[in-house]
Amino acid sequence: MSNSAKRLLLLGAGELGREVALEAMRLGVEVIAVDAYGNAPAMQFAHHSYVTNMLDGAGLRALVERLKPNLIVPEVEAIATQTLIELESEGWRVIPTAAATNLTMDREGIRRLAADELGLKTSPFQFASSAEEYRAAVAAVGLPCVDKPVMSSSGKGQSTVRTANEIDAAWTYAFEAGRGEEARVIVEGFVNFETEITLLTVQSISGVHFCPPIGHVQKGGDYRESWQPCELHPETLKSCQDMAEKVTAALGGWGLFGVELFISGAAGQAQTVYFSEVSPRPHDTGMVTMVSQNQSEFALHVRAILGLPIGEIELVRPGASTVILATEATDSPKFSGMAEALAVPSSQLRLFGKPKAYINRRMGVALALGDSTDEARKRAKDCAEQVKVSK
Repeated sequence: MSNSAKRLLLLGAGELGREVALEAMRLGVEVIAVDAYGNAPAMQFAHHSYVTNMLDGAGLRALVERLKPNLIVPEVEAIATQTLIELESEGWRVIPTAAATNLTMDREGIRRLAADELGLKTSPFQFASSAEEYRAAVAAVGLPCVDKPVMSSSGKGQSTVRTANEIDAAWTYAFEAGRGEEARVIVEGFVNFETEITLLTVQSISGVHFCPPIGHVQKGGDYRESWQPCELHPETLKSCQDMAEKVTAALGGWGLFGVELFISGAAGQAQTVYFSEVSPRPHDTGMVTMVSQNQSEFALHVRAILGLPIGEIELVRPGASTVILATEATDSPKFSGMAEALAVPSSQLRLFGKPKAYINRRMGVALALGDSTDEARKRAKDCAEQVKVSK
């Protein structure tokens, strides 16, 4: 490779990392994929791949020092972020920044940044490290409330508590699912929102850019379907963009951020916007952009981190995505129903190539376009329902 070529170390080789790897390779970047298990989706075509425990700081440092990447690109949250901070201080480039990766892995850190430092509107919240603190937090916030581990991903440990009988079980679930040496739980007041959106925000050499808002449905904290655009009142959209720009600028660095927001109030008028969370990387709900935009969220992320101009972000047509979940555990998953699925008008499939399936693991996504988001959503659901994962 020439001296100007980039070597990208991808920390997380799942379905999102897979698409980042593809886009980087299209621009001549050497990709090294790393994950905690072998034959992960991005490993299947990366130039090189390694299996390691990314929470092991010493092992992560040794890998970086041996491979000497130009770019360290975290694509999952389960990483020794303190090691990334140390590496960045020594001159290694972490995307978007090591501080952003550390803060956003920690729901306490990002919530205090958003609410306390930036003054963004959020749901009421409390933190707890013990059962006693937790019960006091629930009493302060009130029911219903949402409980989550401070450190987790993909909805693990999250539950909505509606009655007093559910309080203790929710604590156990959240505390045991948490990551880190000192597990903590966030208790959030329940927001009666009309819509939950992801606003993909790109910080780049050419300034800040926004994708059209993406609506989505979650179940147990994990996304099940998304659609683009999610129509918002112009004043509401401006509030969303202002909030997203504030939090991503505060995190710093170049790249694509998935900013999750709650929209409360009647449609057709200016609504109240609440900050929820932010990911300093492509977002699972943003997989819809693989069909709905001229540039996917993954292409935008790679352009930004390489210091390239973003150009125009255009909506091709209203689009939607629906996840394809495994219904049983198997070491060698097989797929059926693809012919029937692709008979659905404007439909596409992305099967991730995960070497193992377990119940409710996301194994693929169905994508579709339509003349409206309602039509696109129906087509994506119809497509996904045809695909079966089996032994």
